[in-house]
Amino acid sequence: MSAEVTLATKEFDPAELLGAFTHGLGGEGAVVSFTGHARGAAKDGAAIEALVLESYRGVTLASMKAIAADAMARFDISRCRVVHRTGRIAPGEAIVFVATASAHRRAAFEAADFIMDRLKTEAVFWKREESPDRKRWIEPTSGDHADAQRWQE
Repeated sequence: MSAEVTLATKEFDPAELLGAFTHGLGGEGAVVSFTGHARGAAKDGAAIEALVLESYRGVTLASMKAIAADAMARFDISRCRVVHRTGRIAPGEAIVFVATASAHRRAAFEAADFIMDRLKTEAVFWKREESPDRKRWIEPTSGDHADAQRWQE
């Protein structure tokens, strides 16, 4: 059982990450992956030039590792891989990649969903949308918090 967590400062290829993840498996029957991409428009429809994610590397990595470790302990998965960008991200670029593997699909789906909900609300990042005429800090929405609340025991 293993969890691998990376805080990436450069663009990454989700297909390459998924290939490497599946190559290292030992016969698991299920792999679930999720890739989140930067949007080109804000919720109000305004164009976004970039999403900027700031982090305090040690603290941010620790928060990501704790989330992955919680998923490993809670779900019957054999592996998980989490990669999250930091820095300036252009629309269309990948922000986050999560992959989970298990003997059966349900655990893999639930673990990936759990990781994403927690990353969205608990990972230590400061997020800012930048457009030609404004810069705006972003916080998790009430919907994001409701999604994460589902996992509370």
